[in-house]
Amino acid sequence: MGHRSDLAVDAKIDRAYVSRLERALENPSVAVLERLADALDADIRELFDKERVAKGPVKTLPGGRRPR
Repeated sequence: MGHRSDLAVDAKIDRAYVSRLERALENPSVAVLERLADALDADIRELFDKERVAKGPVKTLPGGRRPR
């Protein structure tokens, strides 16, 4: 998975919502965080890792459609 669309599909959330999350324009619910963690094959606690958060924002995923 390398694209915003893939994450959105895997987490069953809107691609535009993922974009707003990446830009810190939305505050996700715990349910959304659980779906994102599952889609990323991560433990939800990793989303709250203080050391990672202290490093600053995560680089956004590339835009556009993936090649077919």
